[in-house]
Amino acid sequence: MKIIGLMLILAAIGIVLVSAAKRNTSPKNLTEVPKAFYSLSIAGLEGDTLHMSDFKGKYVLCVNVASKCGFTPQYKPLQELYDKYQDKLVVIGFPCNQFLGQEPGSEEEIASFCERNYGVTFPMTEKIDVKGSDQHPIYSWLTHKELNGVDDAKVGWNFNKFLISPEGEWLAHFSSKVDPLSEEIVGRLK
Repeated sequence: MKIIGLMLILAAIGIVLVSAAKRNTSPKNLTEVPKAFYSLSIAGLEGDTLHMSDFKGKYVLCVNVASKCGFTPQYKPLQELYDKYQDKLVVIGFPCNQFLGQEPGSEEEIASFCERNYGVTFPMTEKIDVKGSDQHPIYSWLTHKELNGVDDAKVGWNFNKFLISPEGEWLAHFSSKVDPLSEEIVGRLK
């Protein structure tokens, strides 16, 4: 009887711990995140500040990037997409080290890698968390329906893509496997 009682206590403790862990995977306080995309900003990789309001009237493609990932070669088509549609699209790279440590470099190393290997000229941000309790507010907005008003989305790996309309509305989420030059993305820009 004592063994069954002990097992029940341990099971209850396990349930409490799992519930606490699930709560800790959400950003600290969604009520502090603006509900308007154009109210958001972030430090750029070069120390500047990127204000999303500066991109009003253009599509914005937000991509969590990493230098040591199987999807890293997507930097090339991302740059091609940016070059081809620069009049109506801004691509923003958000370096993130949350997926198997595939973005370990400093901000200077990230900038050098992107320029040297892929000729990246689109805006890049400081290294951020795209999920979990320290999730950056931009990614809180991108992944929570209560903020973006459209859909909940999960960033499952590096090179997930989010497309925002020229009016600052959440349009779509694309997995890492979706090529930046695919009709799925380009078709929305025409």
